[in-house]
Parts: sequence; structure tokens; C-alpha cells
Amino acid sequence: MVDGVMVREAVAGDAHALADALTRNRAHMRATEPVRAEAYYTAEAQAERLADGGRRWFAVDGERIVGAAILSGIVLGPFRSASLGYWVDGAYNGRGIATTLTEEVLRASRDTLGLHRIEACAMLDNHASQRVLAKCGFERIGTAPRYLHIAGAWRDHHLFQRILHDEAPPLA
Repeated sequence: MVDGVMVREAVAGDAHALADALTRNRAHMRATEPVRAEAYYTAEAQAERLADGGRRWFAVDGERIVGAAILSGIVLGPFRSASLGYWVDGAYNGRGIATTLTEEVLRASRDTLGLHRIEACAMLDNHASQRVLAKCGFERIGTAPRYLHIAGAWRDHHLFQRILHDEAPPLA
């Protein structure tokens, strides 16, 4: 918990609260998110996203979602890896919420999912996100030109990884 904000895993019933959080933070996240269709900001679209197979954790202040961490592209077998993304409500920036969310995802990735590695990326000028990743033990492994289409253009990103353990994967 950070300043009364709790972290919990997402549930299907979060669609309305998530749509509200995304709508409330639309301007705040404009520079770091893809351009979205209007339908993206509806509870129906968020219900579909919550059911898409990725794992999500929310930072909540009471019933209000004030941040999220998303673990996507989960691959098991010999790779045992996934990609991490996160955001925090503009009114809650600077309180350590992104770090707390990321630490919870790392714990669950290692202890519950048995993953070996988590990757993340940050735009070259997103120093706040890079600081979160550094605090959580990620190491920079490279730079990818024109990596993601963000705010209407292809943007360069620094790539990061965190090795969670070196245990062998379960035998198939």
C-alpha cells in the first residue's frame, strides 16, 4: 500500500471503473499512448480487454482505479517471458505507485506464473518510466528505433529486462 492506494489483481467487474480511469486520464496519457478510437474508452471495450488473456493489476484508491500494470505476451516453455506495461493517474504521479505496481507484477510473475524474464520499454524521453524500471531492478538491453506507434508516430524506445530467477523450467 502507498498513501492509502492498494494494489490488487484485476477482475472482470472492473470494466466500468477502468473505462472511467482511462477517460479521466486521456489527456494525461496522450503523449505516451497509441491514438485510440472513441470506442476504446467504453466499459464494453474494457470488458473485452479484461477478458483477452493478459494479466492486469490495478492500483485502487477506494473504488477508483488510479493506475494499472499489464503483463502481456506471456510465453511459457523454455522462454518463460512476458512484456510489462503500466500507467498511473496524473493526479497520483510521483507517489511510488508505478514502482509498487511493477514490484507486485514481478513477484507474481516469479512466484505464481513461474516466469524467468520480464521485458519492458520506455520512450527515450520518458525518464520517469526509466527510473521506475531501474528502481525495480531492470537493466537496459538496447534501443529499438521506431519501436511502437505512440501519439501518432513511430517512436524510438529503450528496451529493458529483469531476470527473475535462473531455475530450469518444468519438464514438459
